[in-house]
Amino acid sequence: MLDNKNILENAKKTLELESKAIRDLILTLDDEFVSTVKHLSDFKGRVIITGIGKSAVIAMKIVATMNSTGTAAVFMHAADAIHGDLGIIQEEDVVICISKSGNSPEIQALIPFIKKRGNLVIAFTANPNSYLAEAADNVISTYVKKEACPNNLAPTTSTTAQLAIGDALAVCLLKLKNFDAQDFAQHHPGGALGKKLYLTVGELAKKHERPSVSIDTPIKNVISEITQKRLGATIVMDNDLIIGIITDGDIRRMLEKHDNIGALIAKDIMSNNPVTVDPEILATDVLRTLESKGIGQIIVQDAAGTYFGMVHILDLIKEGV
Repeated sequence: MLDNKNILENAKKTLELESKAIRDLILTLDDEFVSTVKHLSDFKGRVIITGIGKSAVIAMKIVATMNSTGTAAVFMHAADAIHGDLGIIQEEDVVICISKSGNSPEIQALIPFIKKRGNLVIAFTANPNSYLAEAADNVISTYVKKEACPNNLAPTTSTTAQLAIGDALAVCLLKLKNFDAQDFAQHHPGGALGKKLYLTVGELAKKHERPSVSIDTPIKNVISEITQKRLGATIVMDNDLIIGIITDGDIRRMLEKHDNIGALIAKDIMSNNPVTVDPEILATDVLRTLESKGIGQIIVQDAAGTYFGMVHILDLIKEGV
């Protein structure tokens, strides 16, 4: 039975082997990789990525990465391909085949059909002398010296190498296509990523009532407004102009200074020149503002002076921003 020390040693050895394998891959990158990137950036079809076993799992992840970064990709299982799924491949598609050995029976059965259809075949393989390498139009090496598996059998280091090459390919294509944050947002409209790229403070402000008091509002009513609107603060207005803010902190400091608060009004304890932000600003940018200024709320107001409401830092946390 492994003790704590041995567990950590095994984990560290695994990561060291896999990180070294990736470093070694850097030295193998050559004109084959460059020509693959250039071709994939220019062609009009899709990238069909196929494999068998663990390589198929890696193929699915690379497909997901490419689709989210502007390169249309489709996964095709090598075994299913020769039983009907070959119809996925269209005339202008490019096929990436991932296989450590390059000699799997399914791969050997599949490649001739793809070549016969006239599609370009790109190989990710650790064996430059394999059937796949010899049949492919471009060969990208995913060679590793040793699997992290102590028996040197279970695909571990080799699948890490395949995945890293897939990421390198996707990122190069992203750069060539000038795929920016707005493009990325269009591919990730949901979840935390979508919120970071799309969610504005104006949209967040709409979810709350708008706390507001006038400059001569009695403190008792100020406290009531803050409590009811549940944002930990309220703005202070002079006619139609926002001139200040009163927060929970301001209320506490007031109570420390004054024994009799009955005569106090909003303008007596408000903070002047409160921080405001345009409703179209992204929530992620506002989070940085809150953190840099050490405040918990921010007023949402457009250039014309229209008061949209207030956003609390907890709103951003709840949204996953």
